[in-house]
Amino acid sequence: MKKIALLLAILLTGIGAFAQDMKTYLYAERDTTQLYLDFYTPENVNDSTICMVYVFGGGFVGGQRNGKFEKAYFKQLVDEGFQVAAIDYRLGLKGAKNLSVFNSEPLKIAIDMAVEDAISALAYLLDHAKELKVNKDWIVMVGSSAGAITSLQTDYTLCNGYLNSSILPDDFRLAGVISYAGAIFSNEGKVQYRNHAPAPTMLYHGTSDRLVPYKKISLFNIGFYGTDALVDRFEKFDYPYFARRFEGYGHSVAAGGPLTVDDLVWFVRHYVYKKEKIQVDGTYNNLDPSTMPPYDLYTPGDLYK
Repeated sequence: MKKIALLLAILLTGIGAFAQDMKTYLYAERDTTQLYLDFYTPENVNDSTICMVYVFGGGFVGGQRNGKFEKAYFKQLVDEGFQVAAIDYRLGLKGAKNLSVFNSEPLKIAIDMAVEDAISALAYLLDHAKELKVNKDWIVMVGSSAGAITSLQTDYTLCNGYLNSSILPDDFRLAGVISYAGAIFSNEGKVQYRNHAPAPTMLYHGTSDRLVPYKKISLFNIGFYGTDALVDRFEKFDYPYFARRFEGYGHSVAAGGPLTVDDLVWFVRHYVYKKEKIQVDGTYNNLDPSTMPPYDLYTPGDLYK
């Protein structure tokens, strides 16, 4: 993961020119909060162009849609021919303290807020699909950390008809979900996709992640289900997925997007375009622990004091 710094240094040199291909749109207003999305367009757009809806990370307390890290990643995606819609969302855990399985309501509220905003962003893209040249059949959500949680939870919400999902057409389906250190929150027991199957899902996670659980944290019907637990569910019901586990790594895997674009392109080709119902699962277990950044050791107590 220490390669990220070098990769970003190279990518950031091209951001100035890249920004000229971006336009910003107000997609929703919540009380006094205005929510924007930045829309990046590749040189060539056709009916098969994938629109990547990107949700930034930051523990639901910080982060931004247009940081230097994010722009560097977007440049890679646009260079591969993808549209990118980088969205704002409300940060519902600002001021939260002592989060735990015994105090999970603030987390649920924050996730619900973010998902409502993400669904509104999807509605905006569909309503303006003609002018933006977005194909509604080729929309993929990708997120890091809190953004990964939001992306996974958005698909879960659409599959179950929760929150404001009714503002989208009944036949709308995400073409894919890409999660860098994400999880799904449920207060109804195990994760269940009731109305239709989930989108093909790409999962990256460190096995020692102490911020977003790699396995699961649960008490009675309340649970937070990470990559390992989700793979179990996908296996049981034969849902297509692509998982990469990083043995001994923590939350730094959330920043792995720029290093995994080749995997992402492969995922899109096989899972989205070809609609192959395959399951891929791999573990990297020969990584050098010295490459792990300090925040790999962070716990929720470090963010929500």
